[in-house]
Amino acid sequence: METNRKKTAVMYLVAVFLLCSTFSLASAQEYEALKGINHVQAMFDFRIGEPASALVHMQLIHETYKELRDLKKNPVIVVVFMGSSVKLISSNQAEFSAEDQKQLKELADTITKMAKDGIDFEVCLAAVHFFKVDPKSIQMEFRHVGNGWISEIGYEARGYSMVPVY
Repeated sequence: METNRKKTAVMYLVAVFLLCSTFSLASAQEYEALKGINHVQAMFDFRIGEPASALVHMQLIHETYKELRDLKKNPVIVVVFMGSSVKLISSNQAEFSAEDQKQLKELADTITKMAKDGIDFEVCLAAVHFFKVDPKSIQMEFRHVGNGWISEIGYEARGYSMVPVY
């Protein structure tokens, strides 16, 4: 039953992703909220610990960045991994199934592409220690921060919009 719910959730997320990418490259006039805005800063609070869902959400974050860039909104984006999501960015993947490992490989590749586009990544070391993840096994694109909440508080104090990804 749990597997069916996960499959349904993933299918829903894929549908949302496809729908969003279909409407990509919309004009700024279609986004009333973006009128008069020339620069956006967003911090994504990333806590999804399931590979398929994490991958779809990460791809959607990347598409969001590219759309904002194409709309000339000069996006500055950081993604902060906290909670069980920290297990997904470790090279130690023995606990994951072969299918999950394929999705984790695609997730790692997506993160690498995003970093090359200028998106920043942070990982909460409190979560890393709690979930017994070796900090040295974390994907190299990640800046290590002691406490992800403190980092997020700093981003919000500097005017970043917080986007929860749970």
